[in-house]
Amino acid sequence: MSLLCPLLLALALVAVPGAHGNCPVPADLKKSDGTRTCARLYEKSDPYYDNCCQGPVLSVEPGTDLPYLPSGWSNTASSLVVGQRCEITVWSLPGKHGKTRKFTAGTYPRLEEYRKGIFGDWSDSISALYCKCY
Repeated sequence: MSLLCPLLLALALVAVPGAHGNCPVPADLKKSDGTRTCARLYEKSDPYYDNCCQGPVLSVEPGTDLPYLPSGWSNTASSLVVGQRCEITVWSLPGKHGKTRKFTAGTYPRLEEYRKGIFGDWSDSISALYCKCY
C-alpha cells in the first residue's frame, strides 16, 4: 500500500492540466534556424487555459522597439510568451505613452489576470513595446 500512494500521487500530478495550456514554454521560442525569438503575442485567450495562445501571432525579435504596433495589432494581444533571458516592456498607448509594465521570461496565457492600474488589465491593451534579451 505504501508504494501505491506515491504512484497514485505522481499520476494525479501528471493528469492536472498545466497553467500554460497551449502556450509554448519560453525555451521553445526559437526559429527553425535556431535563432532566438524574444517574445510572441497571441490574439486569443480564453477562460480555459487550453484554449489560450491561439489565433494570429506576432513574433518579436530581440532588440525590437515598436512605439507603434503593426496594423491590426494595437490593443489586440491577449496572451504573451517571453523567451528565456528576455524581457518585454509594454505600454498602453501608442508612442510609448500611458501605463507601462515589464514582463520577464515566462508564459502569460491570460493577460486579463495582470492588473493595469486600478480598474484595467493588460488584455487587449498593448499599444507599444520594447523587447530585449540578455
